[in-house]
Amino acid sequence: MAALGWLTPRRRSATARSVLAGEASAEAARKTAQTLDGADGIDADAGPPAEPEFPVAGDDLAAAFFDLDNTVMQGAAIFHFGRGLYKREFFHRRELARFAWQQAWFRLAGVEDPEHMQDARDSALSIVKGHKVSELMSIGEEIYDEYMAERIWPGTRALAQAHLDAGQKVWLVTAAPVETATIIARRLGLTGALGTVAESVDGIYTGRLVGEPLHGPAKAEAVRALAAAEGLDLERCAAYSDSHNDIPMLSLVGHPYAINPDTKLRKHARAHDWRLRDYRTGRKAVKVGVPAAAGVGAIAGGAAAAIALHRRRK
Repeated sequence: MAALGWLTPRRRSATARSVLAGEASAEAARKTAQTLDGADGIDADAGPPAEPEFPVAGDDLAAAFFDLDNTVMQGAAIFHFGRGLYKREFFHRRELARFAWQQAWFRLAGVEDPEHMQDARDSALSIVKGHKVSELMSIGEEIYDEYMAERIWPGTRALAQAHLDAGQKVWLVTAAPVETATIIARRLGLTGALGTVAESVDGIYTGRLVGEPLHGPAKAEAVRALAAAEGLDLERCAAYSDSHNDIPMLSLVGHPYAINPDTKLRKHARAHDWRLRDYRTGRKAVKVGVPAAAGVGAIAGGAAAAIALHRRRK
């Protein structure tokens, strides 16, 4: 891919796979953003967004970068996507239980666990292998309406719209597949999306990634690469996330915001005088929710026990 040409020897020796993943995502984001230019803005059918708390000044050298899972949307996009694929018989009940277990862990723990998120993406890659990219994009539109649209946080939507109203570009930055992220960005009227890039040959998924999942340091590399390509000044940009895993991305910009933060990010944000905002209500109830489509209530109990044991061992 053309993104390979952006690598420098200095950066390759440090985090080669993160850089590759980030730059591949930036290249894909810039390509897909061209198809989103005619978007009409945030969907009106979800009601008017709340008034944003953080003022945004117009600046054509600035942009905003939003994490997706638990920042813009409740839960993890990859799990909702898996539910939609199960409904369409892409895989069987045992694999659905696996997705449900991972979603239960994600909600009960309240943070992203890299091992579980990686496991979820490995599952997704094996499921989509051999399928057409165009087929998954079409299905993704339907899955957004079925499982994701009603899970968008109104407060975060308002923040994104404030940046758009100020004439700035707004990008999602997520470990979810770039195709899924692009659909969500388009439906929200955003500029585009940085996401994990799955390899495809002649429009068919191979079951492999370009680099690694866009997680942690890879997100920072994606933002850095996109900012360079777009001529942005990162000191004038803003970034929003709920997870301490995104501290590398948040630390890149001049205006970092902790949205619905996990414990580690909340502590870091307070120590560094970052702005915080929590749009969650009934926080504990949100954490213990399990996808209704899973139909396996025992999974939540098992996940809770496993998390408790995991924490005791730490």
